[in-house]
Amino acid sequence: MLFRARQLPEYLRNSQIFGQLESQLEKERDQLPLWIPVGLGTGITIWFLLADSYLWSAVIALCAGLAVFVKLTGQGTRVGSAIFWFLLSVGAGCLIIWLRSWSVASPVLERPVVTSFYAEIEKTEVLSARDMVRLTLDTHEKQGLPPRVRVNVPMDRAAVELEAGAVIRLRARLMPPAMASLPSAYDFSRRAWFMGLGATGQALGDIKVVRPAEPLWGPVSALPEYRQRLSNHIQSQMEGGAGAIGATLATGDRGAISDEDAEAMRRSGLAHLLSISGLHVTAVVGAVYLLVMRLLALFPPLALRVPLPIVAASCAAVAALTYTLLTGAQVPTIRACIAALLVLAALIIGRSAITLRMVAAGALLVLIIWPESLIGPSFQLSFAAVTAIIALHTQPKIQSLFTRRGEAFWKRFGRAIVALFLTGLVVELALMPIALFHFHKAGIYGALANIVAIPLTTFVIMPLEALALLLDTIGLGAPIWWICEKALNSLLVLAHYVSSSPGSVTMMPTMPLAAFGLLVFGGLWLALWSQRWRMWGLLPLCCGTLIVLTTRPPDIYISGDGRHVGIRNQTGELAMLRTSRSGFVRDMLLENAGVDGDAMALEDWPNAQCNADSCTAIVETSDRAWAIVATRSSYYIPALALSAACRRADIVISERRLPTSCQPRWIKADRTLLQQVGGMTIDLESHQITTVLNHTGRHPWTRFKDPKKPARKRVTSDRTSNGSVIAPQ
Repeated sequence: MLFRARQLPEYLRNSQIFGQLESQLEKERDQLPLWIPVGLGTGITIWFLLADSYLWSAVIALCAGLAVFVKLTGQGTRVGSAIFWFLLSVGAGCLIIWLRSWSVASPVLERPVVTSFYAEIEKTEVLSARDMVRLTLDTHEKQGLPPRVRVNVPMDRAAVELEAGAVIRLRARLMPPAMASLPSAYDFSRRAWFMGLGATGQALGDIKVVRPAEPLWGPVSALPEYRQRLSNHIQSQMEGGAGAIGATLATGDRGAISDEDAEAMRRSGLAHLLSISGLHVTAVVGAVYLLVMRLLALFPPLALRVPLPIVAASCAAVAALTYTLLTGAQVPTIRACIAALLVLAALIIGRSAITLRMVAAGALLVLIIWPESLIGPSFQLSFAAVTAIIALHTQPKIQSLFTRRGEAFWKRFGRAIVALFLTGLVVELALMPIALFHFHKAGIYGALANIVAIPLTTFVIMPLEALALLLDTIGLGAPIWWICEKALNSLLVLAHYVSSSPGSVTMMPTMPLAAFGLLVFGGLWLALWSQRWRMWGLLPLCCGTLIVLTTRPPDIYISGDGRHVGIRNQTGELAMLRTSRSGFVRDMLLENAGVDGDAMALEDWPNAQCNADSCTAIVETSDRAWAIVATRSSYYIPALALSAACRRADIVISERRLPTSCQPRWIKADRTLLQQVGGMTIDLESHQITTVLNHTGRHPWTRFKDPKKPARKRVTSDRTSNGSVIAPQ
């Protein structure tokens, strides 16, 4: 009589499901390392979601304990090894981002101030489209200010001497880095924390240069000045938007691009051309590699004795590094440079260059150095695009479709067009969930526009610009600049035409985090596996899409300062409490509500009554009608009238602190509550309230007031128990 396994590990190992999984992972053994960056990213995501040091410790300890348990019970199995390394990568990701957040901790300004102070200029950015200069200043942790602040200076008050290294004295209005105005909205305070910025503001009056910048020595130290001179030179050769985009392609300086052109590029799906990343670095590397190979091949003695591919790859690597430094060495450019260097290294050692392992290695390196970049749209968009392209072109059927054949020219040309269109379509499908989650909009005609824009930029505009700069050394670049300007203007014409076409942009309110997670997981499952079970990735994709389509958008949007309120009626129209035509917070509210363009004024809404001080609106749902009162002035309101209005209302919204006598039937969203929880959205149908505090938690960069703690007295700069930093008042 046979004995059956009694212990759980033995029972699982002998089960049929375990055997099938073991067999499947054995077939996918070459794909398993691709999930290490996914595990690292999972740990980083968990750290951002939990926002509690005790929970971070628990996650790390749990991953380590489970990894040891799996190692001891699953020795010699592919399943045990895969789970072990994935658990270790999850714990490592949580630990890496925790250490990164602690290492960049810096004092943060607590409240707005107007002050005069001395500072040393770290960085100067010219934003000609906004008619201002942006200065990053080092205050050396003196004068009661954070060590690093950023100040905008109007162009007419920006002296030539405002260069990196100069010591200046100025008067400025400084504010703490702005937190997210709504749940899922852009959170500048988080970005500022990892940049080391403790305050931002606007310069007031003239700026006095106390000590001019010292002369720069060395090529690296002179790069910022050379970059600015090169940008000015390109803009002087080409006028308008063509010069601005030409300067962006060469130096990464986007300050001269007008808001109209930038919005047209975004709406047409061509905004990736303005961010120096994989496309631009690839064009530079490919051009240098091809040029060096062709030139050296003209000398037979050299070609027969020297391995030309190695020499060309080495020259291309130097070009990639130089271009990365020249364009400011931003994180997207560094990611693209790392990927290009990996490809060139693979070419030198004779390995396959374009593989998903190369993408995984680049992602792993970036996540170790800049783990906070994971939750940013730049990282997600760039790696999603590259992964989708490589996963598509490594499929056997797609490879056979795109393989060159000895056929007529028109057939080869048609095959190239089909390949370009299919690649663009797959990239658009891969990027659409990310664009909708972060920007609440996605271009519909982006795949068609990129069929023209990518070849135009890669094979026409960038080579022409490089040739014109080369000919400028002998004074013969003017004709090439004229041709380049026409090409850039045609790119802008294409962007404006596509962006203004009916239905060119899909707008969507805030996407649920669960839906986004399902869409990302489904896409990774489809892209990273090679066997037929990869089709199981369609299940989470369908579930995520279903959640997105069935999620009911909120009825009320309230910004963190209480000034901006949006109310949605039963037909989906949004009415705004304040009707100002500009403002970052207002635009952010419209974007999160999925509104393309302007919203109607609340006083023009049939179910609303407004005066100079407040508005009263009635919102009807399936079960009842809700009375909403919102104040919109700072003038005195009699206490009796305010109390009576509060008693008749279900929800009261105000940017001021309301007295205790104001007691609505449900919510009093005044300054006191908003300072504790941040901006909020309200779903009247399900009676659900979502706040910024729910979405972000109490991370070190947040400044929510805790009602259980007394007001903080004057303190000195120091680290708190949870790792945050308090600035002196």
